[in-house]
Amino acid sequence: MKPSISSPVAGCMRWGKWGAEFSTAAYRQMIDDCLKTGITSFDHADIYGDYTTEAEFGKALKEDVGLRSQIKIISKCGIRMVTANRPEHGIKSYDTSREHMISSVERSLKNFGTEYLDVLLIHRPDPLLDPAEVAEAVSYLKQQGKILSFGVSNFLPHQVDLLAQYTEIDYNQVEISIIRLNAFADGTLENCMKHRIVPMAWAPLGGGLFTDDSHPRFRSIMATASELAARYETGLNEILLAWLQSHPAGIVSVIGTTRLERLVQARNAASVVLEREDWFRLLAASTGEDVA
Repeated sequence: MKPSISSPVAGCMRWGKWGAEFSTAAYRQMIDDCLKTGITSFDHADIYGDYTTEAEFGKALKEDVGLRSQIKIISKCGIRMVTANRPEHGIKSYDTSREHMISSVERSLKNFGTEYLDVLLIHRPDPLLDPAEVAEAVSYLKQQGKILSFGVSNFLPHQVDLLAQYTEIDYNQVEISIIRLNAFADGTLENCMKHRIVPMAWAPLGGGLFTDDSHPRFRSIMATASELAARYETGLNEILLAWLQSHPAGIVSVIGTTRLERLVQARNAASVVLEREDWFRLLAASTGEDVA
């Protein structure tokens, strides 16, 4: 059964070594604050923090055995990074072999101090991916109760189509925002609807570009979003996330932040329902032209 992953998802990539370097107490405080505001899903990858962030998050979970049942854990595998924590890796590469997927999941479970992942994603498309072998790994991990659901990340429609012939795909996590429109044009979102896949959007607020007025469409997007925020009596971020959530594919936003207020804004975006013309006003602000 597919876990109920609600929007927004708290992205944990910058909580550890690659960002804020949270202490165990800070991890615990952030988890508790998220739960208090109704945010229950947390997005990880084995590589985050040079393979350290999962275990740091796990230390916080181990302080309260009741926490695990209140949250959903998403993690990813398939990238082999070159780092002192993995001296056996000679070059950055991808590995979606059955052996690597299973061993990665088992290590993640140990890191988190849990018996299962709610969602496992393949982090990047692997040019050597064997769909039958991936399906074997997924089947084994589900039978063992080590993962509840499976998906992919950064996969294009033809890559999803191939793998979907061998195993059920529940999620595809891709970059989507008002300044990253590829998923609207390359068939990704239509493909998700075809396969009943839930799309997750990473960097749904542009990965910081909305604070960079050198971006060519920054001024037009901000002007339109500000006008709409005033009319809908909400904030800029809420408008930009509501724009994504208007799509019938049911986009779930993954908010990679160390600030609780950003996650609260994302949660509040769920209550903002844009009128259709306003959706197209924002699209025109991003592309610089009306639709054909």
